[in-house]
Amino acid sequence: MKIFIGILTSILLFSCKHKSEKVFEKLDKMNWILGKWEQKLPNGTVKETWTKENDSTFTNESYFINAKDTVHFESIKLMQTKKHLIYKSTVIGQNNDEPVDFKQTSVTENIFIFENQKHDYPQKIIYKKITENNFIETISGKQDNKKFQESYSLKKF
Repeated sequence: MKIFIGILTSILLFSCKHKSEKVFEKLDKMNWILGKWEQKLPNGTVKETWTKENDSTFTNESYFINAKDTVHFESIKLMQTKKHLIYKSTVIGQNNDEPVDFKQTSVTENIFIFENQKHDYPQKIIYKKITENNFIETISGKQDNKKFQESYSLKKF
């Protein structure tokens, strides 16, 4: 009987341990990105608004505004599947307005890298957290057999 109680106790403790683990731990590491961000440039302003849709998904609306015109609009879903973070980008006027998936390929404490080598441009997207109120977003890849890279330093407002 003591053996049975010992086994039952072990099973219960093991079950409780797994239930308390975070299910969306990879996405939780990017909680810092939630909020409103911008960078003012000589030719316009980049604005991003990240919100939490639910426990497994963040959404973003990204604009590049030149004077009063929106030159670029992109909507993004950052979703955690069982094992991966997926960065799903939809740019109006590109890819038949269909989303393009970028899979997380690397993560450190403050750097998150997403890649899709089959996409025309960009093939790589990097988010680097500098402080709680500043991050650098870099997009890069090849276009017409030439390497390109663009970086934006966004500040929370």
